[in-house]
Amino acid sequence: MYRPDIPRTGIGYDVHRLVVGRRCVLGGVAIPFERGLEGHSDADVVLHALADALLGAAALGDIGRHFPPTDPAWKDMDSREIARAAVGKLAELGMEPIHADITVIAEAPRINPHLDAMQRSIGACLSLPPETISIKATTNERMGFVGREEGIAAIAVATIAAKIDEAS
Repeated sequence: MYRPDIPRTGIGYDVHRLVVGRRCVLGGVAIPFERGLEGHSDADVVLHALADALLGAAALGDIGRHFPPTDPAWKDMDSREIARAAVGKLAELGMEPIHADITVIAEAPRINPHLDAMQRSIGACLSLPPETISIKATTNERMGFVGREEGIAAIAVATIAAKIDEAS
């Protein structure tokens, strides 16, 4: 039985290849780097993983179902719009995000100098205070495609709950 009064948690994962000729955008923040992430939208793995976590928590599937890469409307889209649209889909169900925990997995570029800006950007996308957003970075210890600096991955966990009516 569905109980909207009980918080729900979802997990998301995304990965994109690093390529020359694209901007590197993570968590809605442009990161200075000689390569960027390849994808239909701006390929922001952080916000894609987060959108998947939000949609998953609401049992709404994944971002490919709602924002298919075959749809020209999402071509080169700022992924903050995808995150905001995911929040809008939650609102239609009377739900809202209450917390997110995100890990970025990359050998390069260096992520740590940008974590505060990413936390603020993500908080703004979710209409949450930045202190409810946990974001951290790690490497893959030079193993696999991330370790060879071929791509960047992100894992996100999001918690959602019934929207609180501020008027009551």
